Amino acid sequence: MENLAKFICSPPRRQTPEMNETPLPEALDSKDTMKQFLSDRVVKAARSVYSVMIEKNPGLIRDRKHHLKTYRQCCSGKELVDWLMKQTECLQSRSQAVGMWQVLVDEGILLHVKHELNFHDKDSQFYRFQDSEFGLNHMTNEKDLEDELQEALSLLCQLGPDALLTMILRKSPSQRSAEDTEVIYEELLHVKAAAHLSASVRKELAAVLVFESHAKAGTVLFSQGDKGTSWYIIWKGSVNVITHGKGLVTTLHEGEDFGQLALLNDAPRAATIILREDNCHFLRVDKQDFIRILKDVEANTVRLEEHGKTVLVLEKSENSSEQGGAGANSKYTVMSGTPEKILEHLLETMKLDLNGNDPIDPCISDFLLTYKVFMSSSQLCAALQNQYQAELSEGSEQEKDAYVLNTKQKVVKLIGQWVALYSFLLKEDPVTLDFLERMKKEVAADCRLSNILKEQFKERRRTKMLENGYQSLSRNQQFDWFSHCEEPSGRVLPIRSQDKVLYEIYKSDYKALSLMLPVDSSVQEVMSAIVQPGGDHVLVKMNSSGERAQLKLDASSVYTALGLNERLFICTSSEVEQLRPLKEQQGPEQGTADLIEQMSSKDIGIELTNYDWELFTAMHEVELVYYIFGRHKFPGAITANLERFVRHFNEVQYWVVTELCLCEDLVKRAVLLKKFIKIASVLKDQKNLNLFFAVMFGLGNSAVQRLYKTWERIPSKTKRIYCTYERLMDPSRNHRAYRLAVTKLSPPYIPFMPLLLKDMTFIHEGNPNCLDKLVNFEKMRMLAKTVKIVRGCRSQPYVPSSPQRGLADRIFLEGPTRLSTSSEHAFPLRTPSNIRHYIQNLKVIDNQRKLTQLSRSMEC
Repeated sequence: MENLAKFICSPPRRQTPEMNETPLPEALDSKDTMKQFLSDRVVKAARSVYSVMIEKNPGLIRDRKHHLKTYRQCCSGKELVDWLMKQTECLQSRSQAVGMWQVLVDEGILLHVKHELNFHDKDSQFYRFQDSEFGLNHMTNEKDLEDELQEALSLLCQLGPDALLTMILRKSPSQRSAEDTEVIYEELLHVKAAAHLSASVRKELAAVLVFESHAKAGTVLFSQGDKGTSWYIIWKGSVNVITHGKGLVTTLHEGEDFGQLALLNDAPRAATIILREDNCHFLRVDKQDFIRILKDVEANTVRLEEHGKTVLVLEKSENSSEQGGAGANSKYTVMSGTPEKILEHLLETMKLDLNGNDPIDPCISDFLLTYKVFMSSSQLCAALQNQYQAELSEGSEQEKDAYVLNTKQKVVKLIGQWVALYSFLLKEDPVTLDFLERMKKEVAADCRLSNILKEQFKERRRTKMLENGYQSLSRNQQFDWFSHCEEPSGRVLPIRSQDKVLYEIYKSDYKALSLMLPVDSSVQEVMSAIVQPGGDHVLVKMNSSGERAQLKLDASSVYTALGLNERLFICTSSEVEQLRPLKEQQGPEQGTADLIEQMSSKDIGIELTNYDWELFTAMHEVELVYYIFGRHKFPGAITANLERFVRHFNEVQYWVVTELCLCEDLVKRAVLLKKFIKIASVLKDQKNLNLFFAVMFGLGNSAVQRLYKTWERIPSKTKRIYCTYERLMDPSRNHRAYRLAVTKLSPPYIPFMPLLLKDMTFIHEGNPNCLDKLVNFEKMRMLAKTVKIVRGCRSQPYVPSSPQRGLADRIFLEGPTRLSTSSEHAFPLRTPSNIRHYIQNLKVIDNQRKLTQLSRSMEC
């Protein structure tokens, strides 16, 4: 049990980002939770709702009698839900309306007559608006009233799910339904403190978590030396950790946890916890539940041993197909093990269908996506070869033959899935390619296996003909691992490790050297192509603000990993400190506002999305794994396509800031600002959430936000839409607003990639690669699940500006927030090729100090 407890309670490990990794946008680390902004918006929304209710349904608020008692000027919960359901078509259930009213209850705008905290959809529960305290009575014309109501409902609809979740958490565990527990479980998937827990442990936690809140900053939650009775997860707010003699040790924030070690060791509290701010909320696990969960985990765990050592750890699962089990009949989920034993178990539990045309088993897909973390390709090839040659030691000859044939079929199927997943990347690995050729010959030499595969191949061809129409097919087409792999097409092709790119390297006299080298060239190889070995030369990268970093000789793919406006310099060690940024690194001196004015927002947004889609599809899923663990740990691997995609995000973000800070004319700048908000609207309409966030981060940059005179010239309707978009960017609860919005989308769409990478980093740093010298396969499964989001986004073909969208998409993408671009049709439209050329060659300033100076020079 001690080892399991360590697994459950082990704190996340901190790691320093590797050199040459493309950094995530700073906006992701923002601590501003927009609390005051949202609170003000909620009051305004309540004012609109109350005004419409008084105007159209004055009899709804009246005196009520219940159990011989009169309640003055109130409404029943059921009537409020009924009324709200009639006001908007976007509500699909009464529980959504309950969540919207709960937002007003949480803000104190709507009060239960008996001061209960939860809103109830019942005739016997009464609520009263605090109209005088919040100034809800206000007069406005009928047209504005309707517009304001729709805006208010849009806000409450976005905030409702969060309020509904808080309602569920406030219930005692015994009162929660199975649906309530599932909602909490889904939330725990995105809580930092629970990132390292297995799915079964999270499910048990969801059933026992207790909601605890404290109103005032300075409240002592517990003191050093107290007996440990509970484990806490911070749901909202922050706390200070204080110890005797040292004072303030650290500050813990939303999603972090404390107090578990005292439960585990049955020891007194090691520190005092004091609330750092008002209205802090916690999820609490009491000691008896904590210990019971540990015992349940132990009882459901099976360990397989060989020669006195554990080689595989399995956990009983009720529905292992959901947990990544290898087939619906599997009763166990792999938690950890040696690479060979994990592979053996996956093959044993693999199902074989009649035509070999079934989808990849989830657990096998997880294994194939992450295997390079814990074994090399040569080790995998050797393990597959051993499994292919495995024989049954006991039984009749017929049973032995059946076992051998069955095992070979499974190995061949797994290899086929491996090839399908990695496609032509495997051709770049000589060891793997040699193994595939040998296996191809062995399969061809086995008549029974070869005949089975031929029949399966024929069936797949028939299926393809039915789907795609008549195709000319060769009768004697030979078995080939890569027969179903298609060469990538499109204007932006994937970068491969041996592709040559143009390296531009500057000497200490600032003269440029240009040379063509493979993408994966090491620093040593780059330097050897420029200077004689044995000298005192070093390769340095420098950004626009003059920050320098000397690159290690074994670092590779350094050119594609350069940040915006970063350049490579080669010089002697003594010359490094004398290097200064090039003029071109400082970015443009003049903006392109006049050029942007000639293009419509819709055309810019569509071309941005077209290009972003090409970059997105050129990226292979496994690059995310390489990126998170560090490319240098995977010989021959590159992350150039992912880095190119993330670089474009950063480029668009700084493009917005650069253009606004270089536009000196106030009127033109206001027009440009409005245009960027419209471009954000088009990107959202195109389901390009990646660049939607890039544009919004640009608009949220401090150099843009301080341009008060410019913002004052923006029409109120455009400002309201911008505020609506800002709510999607709210980082609280681990970007919950964004995650809820994404659940309403159907593919194809481009996700917010920096957040996806942050999620994977979160899982990686919070979980060890190995547990007791065994591969932590639960971690691999969690990482693979995140990677598969990319697969889901690309599961349907992207059709530029397609009008075909599902109902849920239209509600999310259009609703009351869609902006018209018809006013721009008067501008002479640029051709798509010209717009594409423009967005592929954006010139930006990425030096924040310079951007702030430009902003101040325009508006003091």
